[in-house]
Amino acid sequence: MGKEDLLVSVEGSIMSLTLNRPESLNAFSPDMILGIQEAIKEAETNPDIRVIVLSGAGRSFSAGGDVKTMGTSSATQVYDHIGRLNQLILAMKETEVPIIAAIHGFAAGAGFNLALACDIIIAAEDSQFALSFSKVGLVSDGGGSYFVPRLIGPHLAKQFFFSAEPVAAKRLYELGVISHLVPLERLHQETLAFASKLAQGPTKSYGMIKKLVNHSLTASLEEILEQERITQTMMVSTSDHKEGIAAFKEKRKPVFTGK
Repeated sequence: MGKEDLLVSVEGSIMSLTLNRPESLNAFSPDMILGIQEAIKEAETNPDIRVIVLSGAGRSFSAGGDVKTMGTSSATQVYDHIGRLNQLILAMKETEVPIIAAIHGFAAGAGFNLALACDIIIAAEDSQFALSFSKVGLVSDGGGSYFVPRLIGPHLAKQFFFSAEPVAAKRLYELGVISHLVPLERLHQETLAFASKLAQGPTKSYGMIKKLVNHSLTASLEEILEQERITQTMMVSTSDHKEGIAAFKEKRKPVFTGK
């Protein structure tokens, strides 16, 4: 695999994934998509990795699809490419490992949707986001048609999709799409600080919370109540729960191990 399209590093319990095609604003390549998916699998099998941070090299997070190659691919090739992207998006949502997106510059098209597939978005104050598909006569891919209406409602989602114009990070922060808005020069520092805090938390609990919240978007109240009941029954036997109770009784800070 052409790993140069994706830089992977692990420091302590944080895995950092950096989209690395800066000359094309980190437009997706097959190697990049496959690389992220393989890194997620690695994180899932390594209990020492407790958080994933996804960012982009160069001037922007990601322009999404590579416009330079559009119009040269056959329908079958497009179908296969989006199939690989779909597998990645599903892997991101299904993994129990929390994923943080750190956004600077532009996150456009499927690059925006890749960020939405993460669990937390931390963005630079001057960053911009665009659902730019209609500018080239396309519809959303990478899950935007699922994520965006659920986050901001169908009417505003259609407005963003129809206009395809950039949306300032500040507006998305106000809409609740972005979790943290920080100065560009502090983006890396603030992201690592937040990731470190998550890594020191009860990550088994975080993983189950992620699954329950994601499933709640399509489940009934009865289904979620029963899933909470079953999941809680499993969680009470975890080491982190026992440590949390002990720390509370001893009036100290808990030391979670993610087990």
